[in-house]
Amino acid sequence: MSGSFSVPTAIVVAGAMVLLYALVRLVHQGRSARRGFVSDVDQATYRTLHTASLAARHLQDGLTPEGTAKAARHLRSLLGSSAVAVCDGTGLIAADGLPDQHAPKAPEHAAEVLRTGRTIVLGPDRVQCHDPDCPLRTAVVAPVVTGDRVVAAITAYGPQASAGLARATEEVAGWMATQAELAELGHQRSRAMEAELRALRAQISPHFIYNALAAIATFVRTDPARARELLLEFADFTRYALRRGGAFTTLAEELRNVERYLTLEQARFGDRLRISLLVAPEVLPVTVPYLAIQPLVENAVRHGLAGKEGGGQVRIVATDDGAAATITVEDDGVGSDPVVVRAALDGHADADSIGLGNVDARLRQVYGDDFGLVVETAPGAGTKVTFRVPKYAPGVHATT
Repeated sequence: MSGSFSVPTAIVVAGAMVLLYALVRLVHQGRSARRGFVSDVDQATYRTLHTASLAARHLQDGLTPEGTAKAARHLRSLLGSSAVAVCDGTGLIAADGLPDQHAPKAPEHAAEVLRTGRTIVLGPDRVQCHDPDCPLRTAVVAPVVTGDRVVAAITAYGPQASAGLARATEEVAGWMATQAELAELGHQRSRAMEAELRALRAQISPHFIYNALAAIATFVRTDPARARELLLEFADFTRYALRRGGAFTTLAEELRNVERYLTLEQARFGDRLRISLLVAPEVLPVTVPYLAIQPLVENAVRHGLAGKEGGGQVRIVATDDGAAATITVEDDGVGSDPVVVRAALDGHADADSIGLGNVDARLRQVYGDDFGLVVETAPGAGTKVTFRVPKYAPGVHATT
């Protein structure tokens, strides 16, 4: 089952913290703490962590030219160097404090490190320019390595190269690599969510569209006005379900589409399908993953009630639970074997059950494993599916 915080992610984050701690120790090694409430070391540690946090904000999309350019001055501050430059195989990505006469040589200084993946120290014969007042006389160049690839090199320039600067530059390079890996994990999660949505849209088309059109056809002669009304509902439903917008919407929009779906299903089932909807008004603006509720309702109708003699009821409840909204879809239908449900949630069920596992996977990808589906069911006992979404989650915004 997919999760937003996998073992690789945990390793990357833990590695980032270790690298950051090592950097703090290197930059401020040898300083003794003064007596008092806040020591020099405490203040220096705070400044270093704060600077790293500022740089991380600009590297959240990876080592992009725009983001790296904004992070460069913070990287320079972390190293305490006269100038820094970040290069990759295409040339200079970003720099801070680097005079014009040195900028063209930065890719040349980084070339060996990009090729070998080893840190090097360059002396005045490679770095010093003709300006006698220029403080850039030496450089330390360290590789930024993700996986087994050297993706970039960071160069710290200054009047002299010390062992401490060399070690600090390597630590900063390792920290940058961690930011790049975290960004790639985020991109992978986004791609996985897009694939999940494509799979869900592919499922909606064959399973629902045929039945909806067949139901509408039965009213064309007997009740043309009703047929026109249902066609409009069908058009609005498919427009929403097959849209190419963002991955999130509001609970109000999601429930509006669920109502369209149920209107079309009631045209098929008539009095056999009874609906109960109870929604707290304060949770209507809450952001939820697009197509998070309709597949659960469809599962309740198709697998819970369609095979039950006399039909039954689908109950949808959305409540305000402080920092989160809780959504429940419940039916009093035929129920299911918990083993089959477990297989669906694990992604091992057949294509007919893709909706349940799809919604569960996307919820966990976005919010974490604590926010997956909770399914209560047994043969003959109906099915109750519950999930929670936080009212606020970083990077989660409704789009149209």
